[in-house]
Amino acid sequence: MNTATNTVDDHEIAKFQAMAAEWWDPNGKFKPLHMLNPCRLDYITSQIAAEFGRDLTADAPFAGLRILDIGCGGGLLAEPMARLGADVVGADAAERNIPVAQVHAEESGLTIDYRHTTAEAMAAAGEQFDVVLNMEVVEHVADPQAYLTACQQLLKPGGLHICSTINRNPKSFAMAIVGAEYVMRWLPKGTHEWNKFITPNELFSLIERAGLTPVDRKGFVFNPITWSWSLSDRDLSVNYVTAATKP
Repeated sequence: MNTATNTVDDHEIAKFQAMAAEWWDPNGKFKPLHMLNPCRLDYITSQIAAEFGRDLTADAPFAGLRILDIGCGGGLLAEPMARLGADVVGADAAERNIPVAQVHAEESGLTIDYRHTTAEAMAAAGEQFDVVLNMEVVEHVADPQAYLTACQQLLKPGGLHICSTINRNPKSFAMAIVGAEYVMRWLPKGTHEWNKFITPNELFSLIERAGLTPVDRKGFVFNPITWSWSLSDRDLSVNYVTAATKP
């Protein structure tokens, strides 16, 4: 059964509206995402390739797959998916993000269906996808369970849901809020709210209650010496990502 529940948090949307024009500035307010993006893409592409039997060395390995990037922002993930041959829809509740994403895609010679909408509205309309990318969004919504249920409804049977977020513990407070917002000033103060962070076990439980089957989880770990991100099987203490399938 589809849901039309609105899980958008207007306060959270306003924060990202104010930063919309900076999405493609690698040294701007979204610098942390630009730094993390290669690591995110490594995980996403490997999970999709494994789930759908695709060869990443082939031309357009994701051809024939319909992928939704929910909370797409300026298109940092939608564009690589389109380059790999997927039919991509990028959706965001922050209206100002959409023209930024559209212009950049046009300049890059990419065809991406960008929409100012929500997961709930798309689920209610009966939209279906092979893959739903749900990256760094769930900690910004008003009702994570209803939101994840809408994401599940957007998947075809056998579809893949990839969701990343931030753990809730003293280390994540120190690194994701104090470090990123106050010390390094990578993000505007107030971008994240620690009490909205979700532990891996909590997220797995929410995903299962939404009707998905969790199949993997890994940490995104930042190394301040090499100034780079990597995937970890063990360290999910701050940023982490999960994969789940729809039966």
